[in-house]
Amino acid sequence: MRLLLDEHLPPQIAVRLRLQRHDVIAVVERHDLHGASDHVLWEAARGEHRMVVTQDAGDFVRLALQDAAIGKAHPGLVLLHRRWFSRGNRGIGRLVVSLGALLVANPADNPLAGRITWLEAADDGS
Repeated sequence: MRLLLDEHLPPQIAVRLRLQRHDVIAVVERHDLHGASDHVLWEAARGEHRMVVTQDAGDFVRLALQDAAIGKAHPGLVLLHRRWFSRGNRGIGRLVVSLGALLVANPADNPLAGRITWLEAADDGS
C-alpha cells in the first residue's frame, strides 16, 4: 500500500514511516501538490495508486462516493478522528504507529482500495 498524507499532516510522519520502509509521501513534500485543491490531490493519489490520509472527511468522502457511484476505481481513503490523533508530538507518534500497523496489515496489493477506512488508534507505547 502507498499513502499520500494530506497537507495538514506534518511531513515527519511520512519521514518516520519511510524509515520503516513504507511508501508514504506528505503533500507538503511535493511542490506540485502543495496548496492544491482536494480534487487535485484526489486525482494525484489516484494516478499514483496512493490512499489519501486525512482528517478532512467532508471533501474526500464526497470525492470517494462520487467515484463509487459511477464505478470509477480509486485507491481508497484513510480518515483520522481528531480525538484520537492530535497534531501535537504525542499525536504524531500515535499516528506513525497506527499507520505503520495499517501498512503492515495490508502489504503490497491494496485490499483497502475503493474503501473509506477510519484509522484505529494503536498503542504508541507511551
